Amino acid sequence: MKKWLTVISAIMLTGSLLAGCGGEEPGTGTSNNKQPAGKEVTIKIMNYKVEIAEQFNKLKEEYEKEHPGIKLQIDTLLGGDDYNTQLKARFASGEMPDIFNNEGYNVMDDWLEYLEDLSDQPWVEHEVAIAKEPTLRDGKVYGMPVGLEGLGFLYNKDLFAEAGITELPKTLSELETAAQKLQAADIEPFVNHFDTWFGLGFHNLNNAFAKQSDPNAFIRGLDDGTASIADNAIFQDWTKLFDVVIQYGNKNALTTDYNTQSTLFATGKAAMNMGGNWLQPVIDKLNPGMNVGILPMPINENGDLNDRLFVGPANNWVIYKNSPVKEEAKAFLNWLVSSETGQKYLTKEFKFIPAFTNIKPDPADLGAIGAGVLEYIEEGKVLGWHWSKYPNGAAPEFGASMQKYVSGKIDAAAMLSEFQSAWDKMKSRK
Repeated sequence: MKKWLTVISAIMLTGSLLAGCGGEEPGTGTSNNKQPAGKEVTIKIMNYKVEIAEQFNKLKEEYEKEHPGIKLQIDTLLGGDDYNTQLKARFASGEMPDIFNNEGYNVMDDWLEYLEDLSDQPWVEHEVAIAKEPTLRDGKVYGMPVGLEGLGFLYNKDLFAEAGITELPKTLSELETAAQKLQAADIEPFVNHFDTWFGLGFHNLNNAFAKQSDPNAFIRGLDDGTASIADNAIFQDWTKLFDVVIQYGNKNALTTDYNTQSTLFATGKAAMNMGGNWLQPVIDKLNPGMNVGILPMPINENGDLNDRLFVGPANNWVIYKNSPVKEEAKAFLNWLVSSETGQKYLTKEFKFIPAFTNIKPDPADLGAIGAGVLEYIEEGKVLGWHWSKYPNGAAPEFGASMQKYVSGKIDAAAMLSEFQSAWDKMKSRK
């Protein structure tokens, strides 16, 4: 039994768990969502992707029409940084979903003993190479990738044109020049949300890990003490990009949340926003037809190194191995990537870049951001996502140090030193 489950279970024994919630005891496979023979079967899905909540509910209606007797119960959690905490609490209380999200790598290790082996599923043979590694253990596949996503700076093409920016920046100095031109045209260059650790510790800091000459070797070096964050040149360069984003961004970033950031960008209140193609459905709803694109996040003057997006599987669907409806759950996931209806939702509605070779998306269906990411993928100009390889608990501490830096409480050297201390403290949790 994992430590987190023991702790949460102990806490909940003082409350609702004592009263009896009719749920399952972890590991028994008996659950309050098991349906009597001849009755409807309900598949409980805990969805991490808040951006597709509305579209997912529409898919639910179509799936249920095509599959009489099957019901999808979709629970989309608002606030992605709380997802794993809430998932653990539900598990401890006997309310385990049948299908849920997992990032893979170290995050999956906490859950591995509870996950169904999906190696024999039809979609496995079509999975693209870039999406396989996070959920592969000892030759077994434990998760189905939701889709591919690219991370960079989203930019408003019309505002760039208004400021006279005719070439996209590929180096840090070019990015700062673009920000100065936008500012001179009375346009806010960046809108940032620094209110939580999630976007800081994961998305923002990934830049410094991904641009190491060998990110995995660097991470191993941090674990065994042969590498250091504080004196690493790439991390030092990354702080300079962070400075540009802060200097030319909204002044209240520490109190700006994700929804506000997305809304400000989508409605033309700022020219750039760190994000990816997952924001396309939000933009389409707030500002249909917005002229938007995606560009890399340069940290220095190395044009080749910096002219790359960070691309990886958006997340992964996993199945609780003791679910009483795990066969129905497998059938749903397979339908999602093999049926015409499922593929339509993945590409046209969710705006996901498929992680499967048997799905050929029309770039127009993906939206402008997804089409831009797809170009980078096809040109081979991509770097990876590495935050799921951090020690458990390190990312929140990274984010807290970055917030201190934004507020002026520490300098860049102290911030990097705190990153190192957080890694050293947490690495035993791997």
